[in-house]
Amino acid sequence: MSTPAATDSVAIPQANSRGRVVVASLIGTTIEFYDFYVYATAAVLVFPALFFPNADATTQLLSSFAIFGVAFVARPLGSIVFGHFGDRIGRKGTLVASLLTMGIATFLIGVLPTAQVPGWSFWAPALLVLLRFAQGLALGGEWSGAALLATENAPANKRAIYGTFPQMGAPIGFIVANGLFLILNLTLTPAQFSAWGWRLPFLLSAVMVIIGLWVRLKLVETPAFQKVIDAGEVSKLPLGRVFKTSWRPLILGTFIMLATYVLFYLMTTFTLTFGTAPATIEAAKKAAAAKGKPMSASAIEAWVPGLGYGRNEFLVMLIIGVVFFGVFTLVAGPLAEKFGRRKMLLWTTIGIIVFGFTFVPLFAGGTAGVLGLLVVGFILMGLTFGPMGALLPELFPTNVRYTGSAISYNLASILGAAVAPFIAVALWQSANGSPVLVGVYLSAMAVLTLIALVLMRETKDLDYDANVS
Repeated sequence: MSTPAATDSVAIPQANSRGRVVVASLIGTTIEFYDFYVYATAAVLVFPALFFPNADATTQLLSSFAIFGVAFVARPLGSIVFGHFGDRIGRKGTLVASLLTMGIATFLIGVLPTAQVPGWSFWAPALLVLLRFAQGLALGGEWSGAALLATENAPANKRAIYGTFPQMGAPIGFIVANGLFLILNLTLTPAQFSAWGWRLPFLLSAVMVIIGLWVRLKLVETPAFQKVIDAGEVSKLPLGRVFKTSWRPLILGTFIMLATYVLFYLMTTFTLTFGTAPATIEAAKKAAAAKGKPMSASAIEAWVPGLGYGRNEFLVMLIIGVVFFGVFTLVAGPLAEKFGRRKMLLWTTIGIIVFGFTFVPLFAGGTAGVLGLLVVGFILMGLTFGPMGALLPELFPTNVRYTGSAISYNLASILGAAVAPFIAVALWQSANGSPVLVGVYLSAMAVLTLIALVLMRETKDLDYDANVS
């Protein structure tokens, strides 16, 4: 009996283990969302005074939110850039690049001088805009790559379950970021926090980026994209091809994500602003005087009441709510496998429409009512966000999947998240401190999502690997 020669042996392709897929897709989005939330929290708590010291309180807040929105304008560009390379050279290298971009930008924000430093009144906010743009550019390519990493490595009939792995980065990143801010608030004086404490969460992101890079560099290419390479179907210009062959899924995917984005940024950024705003004009005057900036006559005239909670107290309630977000994100995966993505999201979106009309009674219900609003809102958030890790990629063929899912996801970020905090503050002020119009705004956006879901086809049983345009 002869022994096979070495040249006759067959090389067995490497594969990503389930554990590696889970960790690589989860840790990347956790880091990305942590970095993003660190800025979002600072935009409410400290950036208005540090980067716009010469403006009144309302203008400070709106200016800080405007820079917050810059990242969402950058995200579609990031989806095009990273989507191009994700569909041209593969998922692995692109995911490493997006993580590096976000990590470097976040670290640099942590060492940026503020506008209170002599000579930096212009350059500080200008560089903050630039670094915020870089954050958005990176996140524009991160989410879709992580979703593809998870779903293109998923076993049969488990794409929605695997698709929840990158989605869990959102609640985990939020809890870590805001938990760290909460610890700093409790251990530092307001002067220390404003002077240097706010920088620590930005600087600490470097540690998590190193861990994320170590995990991602060990990945091999996904089986689905490897089939595209082997078949010679790699698109030379993914952007052009996706608009030519998949324009309808681009539109539907954008509006399917709309309510999810609006809900999330109302539940986090707006509620934190509304919840910690002074409840009386006397409290507002006292808070302004404590900061060394007494309210002007115009500021007093423009003032509207909030709920008057301390920021630490409200952050605790937010973190409790986000725990429900994480739990129901995981619950959403098996439900989407059992009932289908479309049917599950139709019912969840109807729930969001109804939820928008509960803002006034729940916000007026004291601490129990506010906590109830946060818990219900974040449960709905988990149920709508969880299936998106599978649904949006399933709308597109493999050779343009990175580009298509990224563009839809990030166009929705402009229509929803970029403007949601700004619109919510304006509606809150126009209603003289009532959140009624904010709730109506959420319900209206959810109606648009409902229409898009009615128009889409179920994607649960499509051929995910042998599908090219």
